Amino acid sequence: MHKIKTLILASLMALPLVAKADGIASLKKFYDETHSMSANFYQVVTDKRGKKIQEVYGEMQLKRPNKFRWDYNKPFEQQIISDGKQVWLYDTELAQVSVRELSKALGSSPAALLAGDDNLDKNFKLMNAPRKDGLDWVSTNPKDSDSGFNKISLAFKGDVLQEMDMIDSFGHQTKIVFSNMVHNPVIEAKTFLFKPPKGVDVVGE
Repeated sequence: MHKIKTLILASLMALPLVAKADGIASLKKFYDETHSMSANFYQVVTDKRGKKIQEVYGEMQLKRPNKFRWDYNKPFEQQIISDGKQVWLYDTELAQVSVRELSKALGSSPAALLAGDDNLDKNFKLMNAPRKDGLDWVSTNPKDSDSGFNKISLAFKGDVLQEMDMIDSFGHQTKIVFSNMVHNPVIEAKTFLFKPPKGVDVVGE
């Protein structure tokens, strides 16, 4: 019997130790180790009754801190670009560009979770959420009540970001699913520069 116990103990000691995965740990590791990122994304927006009101596809790139680019390609074209100082929103259909100072536009916004500086704990209240669909979820509620979002959740598989799920102040839910993720790619600085095309209206600050 003693020999059997010894063998069992030896076999257990030989097993690799597996750290318990959780959303907060994955988010902080992503935040610490991600200097740049690129991915395709699918975004769907539903109202508070669950009715689909928008569905779009596109590509995104970011370079921390505070530089990002979201290109919505179909069914409509739109660009959201931050050069680190200003955020530009270009709607090709309306031929209009909106611009805001980054410090006023970022704060506790979803973009700050991905491309922000070192103010993660300052701007968001982090809580582990129940694991679902094989993913580790973390709830990142904005501390700023004027952020426009009541709840922002992120999902990771291992340390790879898979989804963002947001509830805004109107009860609309925005779900973003990432694919073809590239971690820390080299992205040229000009990617995050925006010059308004001729003939478009520029509004904002």
